[in-house]
Amino acid sequence: MLIEARDVAEGVRILTLNRPPANAISRDLSDELCAQCHAARDDAAVRAVIVTGVGRFFSTGVDLKQAAEGKSNLGNLGGAEDDGVFALWTLPKPTVAMVNGHAIAGGTIIALACDFRITASGTHKFGLNEVAIGLAFPYGAYEIARLALTNRSLRYVALEASFLDPARARELGIVDEVVEPTELEARCLDQARRLGRNGQLAYAHTKRTIQQEAIARIMARTPEQKREVNAIMKSDEARALIAGQMRSMGSR
Repeated sequence: MLIEARDVAEGVRILTLNRPPANAISRDLSDELCAQCHAARDDAAVRAVIVTGVGRFFSTGVDLKQAAEGKSNLGNLGGAEDDGVFALWTLPKPTVAMVNGHAIAGGTIIALACDFRITASGTHKFGLNEVAIGLAFPYGAYEIARLALTNRSLRYVALEASFLDPARARELGIVDEVVEPTELEARCLDQARRLGRNGQLAYAHTKRTIQQEAIARIMARTPEQKREVNAIMKSDEARALIAGQMRSMGSR
């Protein structure tokens, strides 16, 4: 199972990304995340969802090996109803990101797709580093980030493309809270349970209203815009920068 589902008290379901070593987003993981989000949506007993990752990583984003081989779904990240991140973002129930480790690129997008985002103090990093490795920002992922962050924060995070510690991530609005590591799970459970006590119909309607303009822009993408993103991702520049990133990761 690439996504482990566990139910706890008061209608909270925890979805854990389980694709060691870094919980990178593969096509299969995206499909499973989509299925699990739809299952949570359709289960009346589930009142809130927490998303987290196994090990030292929340998620390092889209699988770079698949991207280098031209097999990635990166261009569609957050951009269609059958995409896992889109299904998480539009889940009509409260969602909390329990960011337990590194959340890079698509990993940060997964966090931003959740209604509330909590992490622990530590040395793990956040960041939207797509341009640093020559990748175009997927339209769906961009709209998720655009809705979650101020224009100033989005400009800094996406164009400066550096890695951020938890304190800086909180300053920029990537996360809402930074707690002690020993308190992370308890705080996320407390938040999810509190949100789950809200009126579910009202919560779903309000969330849908907040997102509706962003969703409309995603669905209005033209074939030409999709081709432009894919062309940048398949360019020689992107392939070279991705290969360099993979060599750097392999040497650590």
